[in-house]
Amino acid sequence: MPLSALKYDSQGLVAVIAQDAETGEVRMMAYADETAVERTLETGVAHFYSRSRQQLWKKGESSGNTLGVRSVWIDCDGDTLIYLVDPAGPSCHTGAQTCFFRRLDPDGDLIDAGSDSAAPTLLRLERTLQERKASDAGKSYTKSLLDAGPTKVDAKLREEAAELGKALIEESDERVASEAGDVLYHLLVGLVLREVPLRALFTELSSRFAQSGHEEKASR
Repeated sequence: MPLSALKYDSQGLVAVIAQDAETGEVRMMAYADETAVERTLETGVAHFYSRSRQQLWKKGESSGNTLGVRSVWIDCDGDTLIYLVDPAGPSCHTGAQTCFFRRLDPDGDLIDAGSDSAAPTLLRLERTLQERKASDAGKSYTKSLLDAGPTKVDAKLREEAAELGKALIEESDERVASEAGDVLYHLLVGLVLREVPLRALFTELSSRFAQSGHEEKASR
């Protein structure tokens, strides 16, 4: 399988970023040689090249925490790849979901972010809402909604959707963005309440790319 579009470094490697195909979260970064890329394309499972062991390795071969690869993307210079993946379990050897759970403060000091990670906004919001389950309803609006149950969340969703609709008709772009944020927040509260992961929502949306909206509605 010729991979002429790739530009390998002096060790015959390219950098590979494994990114969750649904949430956009970066799970890990590693390197691949030509054989690893070929094996990934052939099997649909992420393969890399271990620089320390100097050998090919399949992610999750011993742990079971594999990365199913939906597609492989190449950057403009040809020296970096993105594997868009479906993770099976944690991706970091430490047991963390992602390898990127530490950050540098403005002074360059290393901070362990605990349960936080370098995640996209909606995923960070979902995790924050999950954490609010253990908080005080008197101090947390999210906790008060969760305690009130689905009827309350339903009422708030309807209220916020109506306000968004009004903003779309007659208010500024800033107001539209603000009201849309309120709708998304309350939607995520409902998902957390029902224990439906955000990734399930993204997966549902992804499944609709292959059909028109008219077809999707007719199939319900």
